[in-house]
Amino acid sequence: MSSRELPLFPLHTVLYPGGALDLRIFETRYLNMISRCMRDDSGFGVVLLVQGPEVKSTGARVAAIGTEAKIIDFDRLDDGLLGVRCQGLQRFHINRHWQADDGLFFAEVEDLASDPFEPVPEDCVYLSIVLKHLHQDYKEVVTLGEPHYDDAGWVANRLAEVVGSELPTRQKLLEMTDPIERLRALGPHVRIAAPDA
Repeated sequence: MSSRELPLFPLHTVLYPGGALDLRIFETRYLNMISRCMRDDSGFGVVLLVQGPEVKSTGARVAAIGTEAKIIDFDRLDDGLLGVRCQGLQRFHINRHWQADDGLFFAEVEDLASDPFEPVPEDCVYLSIVLKHLHQDYKEVVTLGEPHYDDAGWVANRLAEVVGSELPTRQKLLEMTDPIERLRALGPHVRIAAPDA
């Protein structure tokens, strides 16, 4: 599989394919990155920041697997900062990464295969039902595009965004290549309650 170069945005979050991510941009290096991505209609890599702060992330350590983000909307926020809404696209593996003179991280990445369609297995149908209720009952749970409650990978990714598990667990879920395995792994984490309860 061929490699390509992506700018990286290390964050204390995990983005899944198909997921929504809202960012408040204020650092010059990321303002420049967003400007380039919008001009070139290109994406950037969102990776979990394993060690170090998001601001002044010199010497940061990042996870080896992340998700490419595409900008789908932007606006100036009430506090004057740039607000950007992104959608997760393709997962990737980082072969190597480096930091440019302006502090922005770049990586040589290889794209990982997208989840194949797998029907939600019978023992996991309740997870699809829980997700449907979350989407109906809590406006802060965002679904971009049409829902696919019959697709194990889609259901797993959307549940992983809202169940409130710790970041290492979310990262481990992102790294799973089998969508049914990912869905089953979420079972113990699902609470039938508000996402922030």
